[in-house]
Amino acid sequence: MGIYNKSMLLEGIFAAVTTPFYSDERVYFRKIEANIARYSLSLLSGIVVLGSTGEAPLVDDAESREVLRVAAEAVAPEKVLIAGVGRESVRATVELAEAAARFRYDAILVRPPSYYAGQMNAAAVLNYFRSIADRSPLPLVLYNMPRCVPYEIPVEVVEELSEHPNIVGIKDSAGNVDRIKAQVAATRDAPRRTVPVTQVFEAVTERMLAPRVDTATRTEAAFVPADNLAGGAAVATVPPAISVKTRSREIGFQVLCGSGSTVLESLEAGASGAILAFAAFAPQACQEIYLAWKDHDLALAREKQQRIAAANRRIVGELGIAGVKYSCDFNGYFGGHTRAPLLRLTAQEKSEIEGLLAEIRN
Repeated sequence: MGIYNKSMLLEGIFAAVTTPFYSDERVYFRKIEANIARYSLSLLSGIVVLGSTGEAPLVDDAESREVLRVAAEAVAPEKVLIAGVGRESVRATVELAEAAARFRYDAILVRPPSYYAGQMNAAAVLNYFRSIADRSPLPLVLYNMPRCVPYEIPVEVVEELSEHPNIVGIKDSAGNVDRIKAQVAATRDAPRRTVPVTQVFEAVTERMLAPRVDTATRTEAAFVPADNLAGGAAVATVPPAISVKTRSREIGFQVLCGSGSTVLESLEAGASGAILAFAAFAPQACQEIYLAWKDHDLALAREKQQRIAAANRRIVGELGIAGVKYSCDFNGYFGGHTRAPLLRLTAQEKSEIEGLLAEIRN
């Protein structure tokens, strides 16, 4: 059962990252490690693993657990880590949420079920999300993705779900700023939650507070001060986690934009941040929009938003996962191959991406 004593600040830009595959479609775990380590050096607030960009519907449960584990072991402690765990059944979704909790993720991202879309009326969707939230050990973020799931979560349903103590926000990828604004207004009176934050009011993750783990043995490592070491061979140890000074902050239901084309407008409409496929290959370009907006420099924010508009529309909106993956390759991350039935890009499409990203490098 969920214990509802956790919540998480979801503010800023989050990268929805890819799942790299070899040419034979096996998961390329070493490249996941490399990508996550590099994202950890950026100014991103966090990372979403196994979302739509991560080809989650094409990755089986055993692979999903291993992807979640590898990413969690590679990420910097201060990055908020969100696991995409949506499955067709409540039971399977909760089981994957429990795995994410063991790997010390901070939240789960859950889409509506899609196969029985014709039977997903408001009552069924409410029951689906509430049942998962009741049992999840991690706070739940709703995922509205009408391009991929033939069901859009009505604003009225979002409003009802925002009352649940273990449902903390929504990622809305409809690309509709009016809908973002409506959700912000509808959930304004949702229960408030108190979360720990750093001295500069950034999110505090569980990994920041947890003992460090020796990745070779996957056990919590004891720290042996140099003064306590006897003479002889040196002993390799993992240092303890740095003490984090925290303060408290009150947050409400958090609405996150899922479209790179409407980041600035969504922030202006009350969104707390954005989860973006575009940030998988150009995190700095996305972060610049958010930072300019946060500094109240709307002219610069509009310039930064316009800078990515055409590239986002073509790469993410039209070329899809294959476009995002090649863009990762082009910009110094590892995208790798898509998994069938997704098609790979043509040489002409690759050349087009290179032109679009010529001035958007990292």
